[in-house]
Amino acid sequence: MDLRQISSLIAIADHGSFSAAARALYTVQSNVSAHIARLERELGVSLVDRTTGSITDEGTLVVERGRRILREFDEISADIAALDDIVSGDTRIGVIGTTGRWLMPQFLNQLTIDFPHVRPTISEGGTSSLVPRLLSGNLDACIIHLPVDDPEAYVEPLFAEDLVVLAPASHPWFEVEQLTMRDLAKHPILLPPSSSTLRRIINRAADNAGVTLTSQAEIDGVRLMTSLAFEGFGAAIVPATAVPRWLKGEFRRVAVPELPRRVVGWVQRRRPRPGPPTRAAFEVARDLIERRGQRQPGVHVGADAFPLKAT
Repeated sequence: MDLRQISSLIAIADHGSFSAAARALYTVQSNVSAHIARLERELGVSLVDRTTGSITDEGTLVVERGRRILREFDEISADIAALDDIVSGDTRIGVIGTTGRWLMPQFLNQLTIDFPHVRPTISEGGTSSLVPRLLSGNLDACIIHLPVDDPEAYVEPLFAEDLVVLAPASHPWFEVEQLTMRDLAKHPILLPPSSSTLRRIINRAADNAGVTLTSQAEIDGVRLMTSLAFEGFGAAIVPATAVPRWLKGEFRRVAVPELPRRVVGWVQRRRPRPGPPTRAAFEVARDLIERRGQRQPGVHVGADAFPLKAT
């Protein structure tokens, strides 16, 4: 078994066929086929279904471990370079859309200043889609909503954010600064799908107040829901970071004290230990949020910012 064989299998898993894997590896298809055939002989199992090009169950196990092996090899160079106080290499970070829109411009600029030899790759997604990618080794770390209860994950809370009503100028709530849950029950409102974590949080707050909210429409995607509110389609309950401080327009952020704060944190695998580029990215993100986080309306930092139980 060698790294070329593992790389070939991972390329097939990522690109869907022998020919596409060959192009991604800048080689010819016969080389990829030969590597896979030798690996299958060594392991005594079929790793790729030749009729469909899909990875078998056994192949999936090899791919998962293979990603970790290749990542470890990449991080050897980064670890050695770090001994000379030069942090260099790649880091792959997932981030939820609302936090990404607010934080990433500042984060990427500061990372370039502090660690110019670190090459970040940023992937946007929801918490439910990013966590499996992290645990499988496709990502090195994530900035996502908590809690994350997987024992393989190391979690560091970064900030808490209010849930607010985003009211366009055409809506009656545009004229107010604060609402109660009973106020929210008086008008239809844009809400996330009933299966989502955010909707469950909102529903619990409504239940505690003894009211039922009426959905004007269920929108799967906070950024889309925010855009619809900006366009005047209706009012929406969104995390505070969905509306960056610098964004101007005919809308108002309306506080709803009965809605709980939502916690966003840095999550990485416990094993293997993240390499120097990822550790550098964490350092930059944490310091940036501590210094500038409270400039963003509705964001709270420090030990007192977090509820007793992350939501």
